[in-house]
Amino acid sequence: MRPQRILATLLVIVAFVAGCSGRSGSGSEETTVGGSDSSVSSSFGDMSAVCQEGSAKGATALGVTDDQITVGVMSDVGFTKNPEFVDAAKVFTSWCNDNGGINGRKIVATTHDTKFMAVRQQITEACKEDFALVGGGAALDGLGTKERLTCLLPNFAAQVSQMAELGSDLLVQAAPSQKFGYMPYYQFRYWLLKEAYPDSANAVGIINGDSPVTKVLGDMQIESTEAAGGKFVYNDLYPAAGVSDWTPYAQSIKNKGVKGLIFYGQYNQLAKLESVLSGMDYKLDWIDPNNNAYGQPFLDLIGSSAQKQTNLVDLGGVLPLESTEPAMKQLQELYAKYAPDAELTMPAVRAFSSWLLFAKSAASCGDELTRACLYDTAIKESEWTAGGLQAAQDLAPGAAPSPCFNVEQATPDGWQAADFGPDEGVYRCNIPVKKTVGNFGQGLTLSDVNKSMSDLN
Repeated sequence: MRPQRILATLLVIVAFVAGCSGRSGSGSEETTVGGSDSSVSSSFGDMSAVCQEGSAKGATALGVTDDQITVGVMSDVGFTKNPEFVDAAKVFTSWCNDNGGINGRKIVATTHDTKFMAVRQQITEACKEDFALVGGGAALDGLGTKERLTCLLPNFAAQVSQMAELGSDLLVQAAPSQKFGYMPYYQFRYWLLKEAYPDSANAVGIINGDSPVTKVLGDMQIESTEAAGGKFVYNDLYPAAGVSDWTPYAQSIKNKGVKGLIFYGQYNQLAKLESVLSGMDYKLDWIDPNNNAYGQPFLDLIGSSAQKQTNLVDLGGVLPLESTEPAMKQLQELYAKYAPDAELTMPAVRAFSSWLLFAKSAASCGDELTRACLYDTAIKESEWTAGGLQAAQDLAPGAAPSPCFNVEQATPDGWQAADFGPDEGVYRCNIPVKKTVGNFGQGLTLSDVNKSMSDLN
């Protein structure tokens, strides 16, 4: 494969997976932030005393000393230039340390910059120094799963991309996200095809980036959509490097009579396609740009198409950024205080959920802060809401994902909640989840690296 083709493929993979300068030679940056600011509340949403002073002592595990806990944050920031996970770590650790840390131990966050391809190397570095991984993600995370399990490193991930990691052991997904073995976005598809736009059910189309990794994601979407009653009349790939003229694609969509379109790729490319479709005066019933597009940049790109086309995204049971709910308002205030120049994004909200879970679990372990205690405590959470940032999640390994979802629509006035029939607060939770049927890959387990849960200590 030519270098240009490799780069293009990498770019489109990054665009699909929802989401700091390094130490010399390591790609990592260690940061200790926060002091003692008693004016900052230690409560978050409906959680009380997330972080606290204390007298916990002892080097109870790798990365744990009398006065600090070192954790790792995985990020492709050196490749994507997107610091959202780094910013989330800065905000949380600053706030937590200002409130005394975890039973008096300060949190030190080490950013492991995978620069997209260096996942294995950075996991290896994390294995040498970190107590756990928290609030991060990497597009090719599966490349380091074997190393992570070999060193028994728990991962409180904000985002998981590849099947090897998604179905792996010692993984804790605090925020609503894709769960191994279950159809992604099934409830959203059911609402679109059965209720909101039933005329579109027999005329669904999908455009996916031409990459072996990302095509798996597209195949999963096809299975989920068909299970919800959809019939595909159009299935196409676009070059990973992007398209200079989307007219042929738009013409094919029109000729096939597509009424509902799933787009998996860079949202700047979708903006170009929508411009052509609108120029042809062809309006679809709905377009799903996937929730990577949820934010102001996509609205800026589509311009007048926000009025001409109906762009809908499923946030999967996480409060929208424009929410006025107390937990979201508090998170916005923490960002304004500790990272005023940072952008609060949906992946950052998911990262904050992971940080909150880590802090609560670690604090409950007291003086006996071990990886076993941390992990065992976290997975006992059966209704985790991150203080109100999200719909309740059962974090036990193998537990079904929450059926709750919520839909946002792009409008000329910004992102707004669609009329999707919420029945539990801002979420809708009355459409059951559905298990996958196809074989999309397997997760790595401890037994795959000749380990077991009894080795975790």
